[in-house]
Amino acid sequence: IKPDYLGKRVLVTAGATIENIDGVRFISNRSSGKMGIAIADAAYLRGAEVTLVAARTSAPIPKYITTVRAETTAEMYDEVMRRVADNDIIIKAAAPADYTPETSNGNKIKSDKLMLNLVKTKDIAKAVGEVKGDRKLIIFCAETERLIEHAKAKLSAKNADMIIANDVTQKGAGFDTDTNIVSVIERSGVIDELSIMPKTKLADIILDKILKL
Repeated sequence: IKPDYLGKRVLVTAGATIENIDGVRFISNRSSGKMGIAIADAAYLRGAEVTLVAARTSAPIPKYITTVRAETTAEMYDEVMRRVADNDIIIKAAAPADYTPETSNGNKIKSDKLMLNLVKTKDIAKAVGEVKGDRKLIIFCAETERLIEHAKAKLSAKNADMIIANDVTQKGAGFDTDTNIVSVIERSGVIDELSIMPKTKLADIILDKILKL
């Protein structure tokens, strides 16, 4: 392992945020946190000072990684934004919920029919992109169609430096798997379409590419 991240401060997000409907139910997604945790671990082993902001995860987090828990998208937004200035690289590998119930009941709702009004959550990546300055912002997107087109649009909209895009309909890609199949798109327009590989290996490839940005 080469210590090429010595002196660099890296903020990584991982996992799925949850948005409460009531005291026992919530909205979330299938993210396991495996990709973000693999990146945080690889960066640490390469010498970086790493902070992991983790939502709900099903993968183990090494005890030596400084970890901050954030349950909801709003909590993750706050934890990330207060740390942007202290980091050189921000890697948004988490899957924050895009919507949250307009109202939440602290007690368990008992009803034959339940209607939910959902509102958009805060866009963490966009907020980082607006204030990042010379810092590097790397984001992820999970799509089910028109992968490159949607990824390029997101890369531009969030003012990111690189986006890692994966089609979650492909076998061996996406959420809660140990492998991934991604296309890495840089702001310069360079696209690298990678074949299936373990997320641990992909983590190091992503870190290699960040150093060249």
